[in-house]
Amino acid sequence: MLKQPAHRTGGQPRFYRPPGLPFVEARSATDSRACYRPHAHAEWSIGTVDGGFSRFSAGDAEYPLVPGDLVIIAPGCLHACNPQDQAAWSYRMLYLDAAWMDDFLAATGLGRPATGIVGDAASYRRFGETFAALDTATAAGDFAECLGRLLAGIAEQPLKPPVPANAPAGIAEIRAWLDAHCEATVPLAELAARAGLNPYQLIRRFVRATGMTPHAYQLDRRIQRARRLLAAGAPICDTALATGFADQSHFHRSFRERVAATPGQYARRR
Repeated sequence: MLKQPAHRTGGQPRFYRPPGLPFVEARSATDSRACYRPHAHAEWSIGTVDGGFSRFSAGDAEYPLVPGDLVIIAPGCLHACNPQDQAAWSYRMLYLDAAWMDDFLAATGLGRPATGIVGDAASYRRFGETFAALDTATAAGDFAECLGRLLAGIAEQPLKPPVPANAPAGIAEIRAWLDAHCEATVPLAELAARAGLNPYQLIRRFVRATGMTPHAYQLDRRIQRARRLLAAGAPICDTALATGFADQSHFHRSFRERVAATPGQYARRR
């Protein structure tokens, strides 16, 4: 199971949502010591380490990351990436809408990437070109062209693939229900009954399949929804209520543990 490090602050992250590219969000951090709880994204995540050292965890696997490494993470993959030995590190990330990515991969004939790590210089350079295209691209096609070269290059490289196990049928149904009703307050016994299990069986099987308890999984999905609302311009207080947080401090803490930024930092546009 993924470790849950204590939260530490560091250099403030910067988020960028290009007006002409609604399917992409970028993040960069320099000299950061911020730590993440295990979490997942609804989007595809592609990022590089620009400085310092960290450890990437997914499923039961954990790998050290060094400058120049590139990580690609499929939607829904539980993971964490945290600084090594409490030292500062720098990184850049791209988050790509899953539906847009499906269409893009189908149109280009590129295969679905696997979650994993690539350590070649060419992939690192192509990621830099793709990231820079967010500022220089005049149309979505310009960015897509850079992304296509990046993904085609990744496909040619050997991956270290930390892939989590697939969930059993009953657990998959509970995951789907929590995805659709993450804001709801549901007793554990009611969730267990939906899967035909007792609460102890549900927790044990859910943790085995996802690395999280049902409660932690629901919090993770709430934060994913909160990110979408904040990125669309929703006020922080309204976002907290819409995602099931009656306590603002609980929302702030849960968001920061999984995004390594406060709701205000995330909502702020560059």
